[in-house]
Amino acid sequence: MSILFNEIVFGPVRSRRLGTSLGINLSPVDGKLCNFNCIYCECGWNEDNKPESFGFHTKSEIKEALDKKLAKMAESDEYPDSITFSGNGEPTMHPDFAGIMNDVISLRDRYTPAALVSVLSNATLIHKTKVFNALKKADRAILKLDSGIDETIAIINCPQGTYSVKRIIENLKSFDGNMILQTMFLRGEYNNQLIDNTTDREIAAWLNAVTEINPKEIMIYGIDRATPAKNLQKISRNELEQIAIKATLLGYNVKVSG
Repeated sequence: MSILFNEIVFGPVRSRRLGTSLGINLSPVDGKLCNFNCIYCECGWNEDNKPESFGFHTKSEIKEALDKKLAKMAESDEYPDSITFSGNGEPTMHPDFAGIMNDVISLRDRYTPAALVSVLSNATLIHKTKVFNALKKADRAILKLDSGIDETIAIINCPQGTYSVKRIIENLKSFDGNMILQTMFLRGEYNNQLIDNTTDREIAAWLNAVTEINPKEIMIYGIDRATPAKNLQKISRNELEQIAIKATLLGYNVKVSG
């Protein structure tokens, strides 16, 4: 069963990685808009969750919704740890993502200055100057790379267009380490293909990517909710910890969510 967020601003929810997180959904509330079609996405398949009216929420709608929510939370002396761009698709696809980022930072500063502005992104659009500059303004730009091998990305993330691990790595290097790398580890079967991004070959390629990107932090995690592809297996906390140790030995700060 897929989970779609039916509000522009949702939560706060308790996040494994972000603490008390207030979500901002830039995509439609009745469907999914994403340039990935990940086999593990909690929002389900793109083709099964097309919005009835294609389009994004406007910048003014988003600002108004966040303003109202933060004002209400402040009245109750309730404050989030994170204001998080997430929701029903890839947030950087919004044509006014940069302007929305400025609004979110301004409202955060007014109502809850201790909260961190976070963005969960698949990193596919960071080659665009406006997107890149907007992400640099976030306290936590949390950018996805689920494998260092193109063929594995094609199976796990199903990019809706051209995708090159090499190109993504080069673009991620432009952050000069001021970003967080996130990776989902899983195994199973999809379309009669075995999937396992925890093999020695996969981990070696991933660690090579990590050293090139040189992120300030790494978040690795496993499946936590129902997935659209049915034959996937959750990686144990112990296995995730073993992967984390390999990156830690290279000098990186790694957080594990089992």
